[in-house]
Amino acid sequence: MTTTPRSRATGVQIDVIERLPSHPDASSLLEAFYQEQLKRYGFADPIAMSPPDYAVPNGVFVVAYLGSLPVGCGGYRWFDRLAHAIEIKKVYVDPAARGRGAGRAVMTWLERHAATAGARQVLLETGVRNTAAMRLFASAGYQSTAGYVEDRDPAINRAFAKTLHGVAQVPAVGASQASAR
Repeated sequence: MTTTPRSRATGVQIDVIERLPSHPDASSLLEAFYQEQLKRYGFADPIAMSPPDYAVPNGVFVVAYLGSLPVGCGGYRWFDRLAHAIEIKKVYVDPAARGRGAGRAVMTWLERHAATAGARQVLLETGVRNTAAMRLFASAGYQSTAGYVEDRDPAINRAFAKTLHGVAQVPAVGASQASAR
C-alpha cells in the first residue's frame, strides 16, 4: 500500500511504502535519526529494531519518499494486543524535507494501517526538545498521557496517546499499489 498525497508546500507527491528497517533507505534514515538524537540530547536509543516486531502481523515500518528521495520513516508495533494498543516508533523526517507533509503522511499511513489491523489506541513518545514532533503529534490529535516506558526520565520524555475510532474515521488519503524502488 502506498499513500500518495501531494505535498502542500511543493506539490510533489509523497509516497509511503512498506519497508523492512534493514532496507537501505530505512537504514540511512534511522542512522540520521540516531545522529540527530545524539546531537539534541547527548544520548539516543539504539537504532537496532527487532525485525519481526515491524513486520506484519506484528507491526510495520515505512519510508516516505518526496519525489524519488527517501525523506522520512516510522513504524509501529503492537504494544498490548488485548487492549488493541500499538506503539509508533522512530518517526523521522530529514531536516531538508520538513514542513512538506512527509511526517503527516507517515503518521496518517501508520494510523490507517493500525486501525485496519484492529488497533484502537496509539501510544508514542518523544523528547521535550523535539518541538517539531510535539507540534505534529498535537496537530494530529494526540493527547499528553502518563509515561508508559519504564526508566524514562520524565524531565526529558513525553508520552502521547490517541484513540482510533475505526478506519473510516481516521483521516484518509489516496492509496494505490506500492511501487518498486
